[in-house]
Amino acid sequence: MIKFDITAPIKYTSLDLKKQISSVMPISIDEISDVKIIKRSLNLKNKDEINYKMSVAIELSEEREAGLLKMRKKVSSYQNEIFSAPVVSLSKRPVIVGSGPAGLFAALTLAESGAMPIILERGLPVDERKGRVEAFISSGILDTECNVQYGEGGAGTYSDGKLKVGGMDKYKNKILNEFVAAGANEEILYSSTAHLGTDKLSSIVKGLREKIKSLGGEFLFSARLTDIKTKNGKVRAVVYEQNGDKHELEAENVILATGHSAKDTFEMLLKLSVPMEQKGFGIGVRIEHPREYINRLVYGKNAPSELESASYRLVTHLKNERSVYSFCMCPGGTVVPAASEKEGIVTNGMSVYRRDGENSNAAFLVSVTPSDFESDSVLAGIDFQRKIEKRAYSLTGSYKAPAITFSDFKSCAEPKKIGSVKPSYPVGTEPLAPQKYLPNFITESL
Repeated sequence: MIKFDITAPIKYTSLDLKKQISSVMPISIDEISDVKIIKRSLNLKNKDEINYKMSVAIELSEEREAGLLKMRKKVSSYQNEIFSAPVVSLSKRPVIVGSGPAGLFAALTLAESGAMPIILERGLPVDERKGRVEAFISSGILDTECNVQYGEGGAGTYSDGKLKVGGMDKYKNKILNEFVAAGANEEILYSSTAHLGTDKLSSIVKGLREKIKSLGGEFLFSARLTDIKTKNGKVRAVVYEQNGDKHELEAENVILATGHSAKDTFEMLLKLSVPMEQKGFGIGVRIEHPREYINRLVYGKNAPSELESASYRLVTHLKNERSVYSFCMCPGGTVVPAASEKEGIVTNGMSVYRRDGENSNAAFLVSVTPSDFESDSVLAGIDFQRKIEKRAYSLTGSYKAPAITFSDFKSCAEPKKIGSVKPSYPVGTEPLAPQKYLPNFITESL
């Protein structure tokens, strides 16, 4: 196959793509049997004529492709590679801790290799997990083992499954094709703004689980890792707690796919003298704006109605050597409660597949480095986070999110009533300035 770039209208058909190919390459429409879209992104240079930039591939005769490849600046060869798991033989079944994206695909790879992995997940299967999340929203009673962070599918299930692909390779190709096989829209194979949608992720995650099980994998839910036993420097077993009982499972290979919120797991690993080091991260706030307002800013006033809800990505580097950047932008989405420890406030963002909610939101974060931590402890970053989360909770007196309008925040005024943008946070909000719970360097940078 040969690959090259074209433009296409927002509302295109297969024939439109063939006509465009024929207009930029010496190829007749009749020669083109099929067009494979490799990458697609919006071209916003001219807002009066928004279109798509595309990389596409077509298959011709070997002789014709060889001739076209001589046009080196415009054409390159294309091969659709997908990773294939090698067959392995292990004396004991490998154990994977966590069933978020990393855990699921580690399990799938090992299952396809014939290793019959065992997956420990401290939370519940995705359908039961939904009930626990809804109960937290309605009652304010947090289940510390099953919430927006913990449970089948991981935090990504409640962060709409955004896919930051970048350059494609055989591994990413494998992941995207597995998502499609599990029920995702084929557009994720090429769209630069691909996402799965929180409303679709439940069935996609279940599809991955069933495939892993069909290949000999085993899932143990409500199973929290409590210890790893070693002998002569090698793993020999894992200990987990399930329904109040402790179990020991012989293992020689363990993959920790716990995500960033399993703070108790990191504490357990420290006691086991597992090598770890401090790491920087970002802390900040979520900002909400009307979806149509962002659409107008990005697309202009006369944008085609067929366009998806607009997203943005912003970053700046300040004179104080801090970076401030947007993260997890959710067009037409909602802000969700993401606490995993009692009496701490954490927020996240998500969108359903259609991204058609009234508001859009994004995290705005400030870079935090180990030099900001209060001690040399390897877990000092966790202490730093906890202090902020618990202070916010103590000031609001509940899991309601502190909220303020941007104008009040910018002028350092006491928060007044919320303006025209109605917060989407389902637990509710309390008027509170970030200066009351965030360190000065974060609020000043924001």
